[in-house]
Amino acid sequence: MDAVIKDKVSAWLTGNFDQATKEEIRKMEAENPNELTESFYRSLEFGTGGLRGIMGVGTNRMNKYTVGMATQGFANYLKKTYPGGVVRIAIAHDSRNNSRFFAEIVANVMGANGIKVFLFEALRPTPELSFAIRHLGCQGGVVCTASHNPKEYNGYKAYWNDGGQLVPPHDKNVIEEVEKIASVDDVQWEGGEANISAIGKDMDEAYIKMVKSLSVYPEVIAKQHDLKIVYTPIHGTGITLVPEVLKRFGFTNVTIVQEQAVPDGNFPTVVYPNPEESEAMSIGLKKAKELDADILLGTDPDADRVGIAIKDNKGNWVLMNGNQTAVLAFNYLIEARKAKGIAQANDMVVKTIVTTDMIDNIAAQSNIKCYNVLTGFKWIAELIKEKEATENYVIGGEESYGLMIGSQLRDKDAVSAVAFLCEMAAYEKDKGHTLYDKLIGLYVKYGFFKEHLISITKKGMNGQKEIADMMETYRKNPPQAINGSPVVQLLDYELKKGKNLQTGEEWEIKLPKSNVLQFILADGSKISARPSGTEPKIKFYFSVNTKLDHAGNFDKVHGELNARIDGIIKDMQLK
Repeated sequence: MDAVIKDKVSAWLTGNFDQATKEEIRKMEAENPNELTESFYRSLEFGTGGLRGIMGVGTNRMNKYTVGMATQGFANYLKKTYPGGVVRIAIAHDSRNNSRFFAEIVANVMGANGIKVFLFEALRPTPELSFAIRHLGCQGGVVCTASHNPKEYNGYKAYWNDGGQLVPPHDKNVIEEVEKIASVDDVQWEGGEANISAIGKDMDEAYIKMVKSLSVYPEVIAKQHDLKIVYTPIHGTGITLVPEVLKRFGFTNVTIVQEQAVPDGNFPTVVYPNPEESEAMSIGLKKAKELDADILLGTDPDADRVGIAIKDNKGNWVLMNGNQTAVLAFNYLIEARKAKGIAQANDMVVKTIVTTDMIDNIAAQSNIKCYNVLTGFKWIAELIKEKEATENYVIGGEESYGLMIGSQLRDKDAVSAVAFLCEMAAYEKDKGHTLYDKLIGLYVKYGFFKEHLISITKKGMNGQKEIADMMETYRKNPPQAINGSPVVQLLDYELKKGKNLQTGEEWEIKLPKSNVLQFILADGSKISARPSGTEPKIKFYFSVNTKLDHAGNFDKVHGELNARIDGIIKDMQLK
């Protein structure tokens, strides 16, 4: 074993760690030295979004001590930033194993540092935390969740006073403070219990009223109140609010998938508790078919991502990807607000650089500004803050199943998204259309855009290096052509530079630095490469498009676009 790792193990065996932790380390020493190495070979990184990792003992694991040290660093930064006054923070958690335990650790450490803590009394959706930060006038927030990761994982997301996740300069400054915490002895673990208050039902009510106020067509819901809705929380926090929000919107025919209704951090019915995965939605699909429902919706464990399924023109159920869902949602709010007469001249929408450009087309033809930001809702939140004095934010979204409607919170929100997607289905049904009809109609009007995502996982000590090497190769030696189409532009968001590879012209990309590369092809295809910020993965996003002359050609053109994506993947040797 490496000497540095040995020193870390020794420090845990001799330091102020509980006996159970020390016994687990000794057991790994005797029975599983490889796991011991993985647990201690590095310190779990507090990145720009916080912590995320496998639960267990060690410096590279989510546990009481890594969470406590991160919290002490965050507390130190909050006190430095707001000297002399009362600092307030809201804390929430999801249904994962140990999430409540970790949330209480965060509350105790923050309280011991003299910070006023508002701790949700039980599990709640992440978006309600974002709302609570703004509602209570907090300076920060923390939610203990690993979103849609497998059950072994947990995490810690840090928020700022606007209800959004940390952005510059606060993200880097918090990281610096966390890195200064060299030992568990630097952490104030207890003594501030009087600073901790419980929040719950009153905050729920304020949040639900806010969501209900965003409804565009309550009168249409009244006519279509018996829309057949099937909903699954996939063992997560959505069960606490989604059924009630649908009821308040006026929907009366909602079926909950009972097999997945109880919050459970073991996620017993799924491999990944992620509505992006067809397997996670399979029980809901079975129920939707059985009931001949109008729409199926599923939310992830912390209820910030939503997946939907609808019937195609042949009566088959189809799972929408995140881009399709975003196209439908953006278009609905733009179209419905105009029809209702509540659209404003300064309306704006926001998407990320890896989300379908079809939304740009919809916005342009509707004379609405569409802004593109880096991946992550913290950048959408930051843009709202920058523009809110002069422009009216309507909706934001990203391809990874995230939507944020209205500006009264600043993170993706599957609770309000479920209600809006059901309102959208009612709106179309009232006009005698299905959502599938609507989507194909949008392809005819704005262009047929088809997207695909591949995630390549590189685990272990060498994984991050392999990913870094892959990005460096693309950066230094970009392909001249992909799938027979010349690469006409290389966009390097790390260097903040765009380049026309045919003319040599260069320009500045006016976004913060991010390790993303995009290849724009002559045929309009776009390939984006982006290492994940929270997992040992590199993601490749593919977008192709063409014209769709009429709905009857959908299957043919869909096949052609799929073949183009397959050709790109094969040419890039990604499969």
